[in-house]
Amino acid sequence: MNTDNGGTDGSANGALYAPRRKPAPVVKAGKFVFAAVGLYHGHIYGMCNGLIEAGGVLKSYYDPNPAYRANFARTFPAVKPASSEEEILRDPEILLVAGADMTSERCALGLRVMAAGKDYFTDKAPLTTLEQLADARAMVRKTGRKYAVYYSERIHVESAVFAGQLIEQGAIGRVIQVIGFGPHRLNPSYRPDWFFIKKNYGGILCDIGSHNMEQILYYTGAKDGAVVNSRIANYNHPQYPELDDFGDAQVTLDNNATGYFRVDWFTPDGLQTWGDGRMFILGTEGFIEQRKYMNLGFKGSGGGHVFLANGKEETYYHVEGKVGFPYFGALILDCLNRTENAMTQEHAFKAAELSLIAQRDAVALETAQTKQ
Repeated sequence: MNTDNGGTDGSANGALYAPRRKPAPVVKAGKFVFAAVGLYHGHIYGMCNGLIEAGGVLKSYYDPNPAYRANFARTFPAVKPASSEEEILRDPEILLVAGADMTSERCALGLRVMAAGKDYFTDKAPLTTLEQLADARAMVRKTGRKYAVYYSERIHVESAVFAGQLIEQGAIGRVIQVIGFGPHRLNPSYRPDWFFIKKNYGGILCDIGSHNMEQILYYTGAKDGAVVNSRIANYNHPQYPELDDFGDAQVTLDNNATGYFRVDWFTPDGLQTWGDGRMFILGTEGFIEQRKYMNLGFKGSGGGHVFLANGKEETYYHVEGKVGFPYFGALILDCLNRTENAMTQEHAFKAAELSLIAQRDAVALETAQTKQ
């Protein structure tokens, strides 16, 4: 495995996606101190970047793997490494711990963090089983701490932020359907061995599917929903028999809106970025399309493409570098003020719950192993 998971914009590899924008602090320097524990996934860099840009101070970090610690040190050379996880959990100055541990271990880390009286900010997927979800909910109730989730494909993508703002302004009326496409490039040399073991990564609908499930709930304004059907497959990776390389799901929401998403590991090498992420949002008075990371056929187009059509206009917006990422500042203030403006706890958990149900109930269409 290639262990170089340092913080970059990750144009070739979604695991390294860590955008940077102009700092917009919401607190005075030193008021919000955090640490990083569990550096397995490159998303930890995006998580830390976002908090730092919003005024957070990264005090320390720890991972048992020396290669991951070395990579992190290259990106954040001024930050002092901790000698252990316990050192961080005992530090009274640290208010929040950010983590991107092995997916199946993220809940256990969160339970330890919350039990230590700190808020927790985890990479998606935030956990891998419904039993873990029950434990996380129980610990939140017991401690009053936060179990925040880095659903980066909405909170750390400017087209996704801007689409939400358009919806809030009433640009397309009531949202009645959301369709998302989340293709990713596999880049197996960058993946740890555990990534290909289902009990460790949870399956494709649990993992990258959670991004899309969260967006479906968010854009429709739904609080709950039901998985109508879901499917998984391993079409073309017999060397990784436990990998889902394709998955899709359909949901009906509690407000009668509907959602569908497809996720896969079939981004071709010729594509200019790691995945042509798209989102189509249908409203009663118009629709929005997001082309999140690129505009197909236009090399070097970058991300942030939003298309709007309604009763007044047909408009194209290029929003990259213009919108920012308000989630991180809102999260910092939520931790300090004990509010829920960045994302409610139940919303974060519901997206995970529906993703887990979709994974559990998925029909397996085909496995590359049995086709050989």
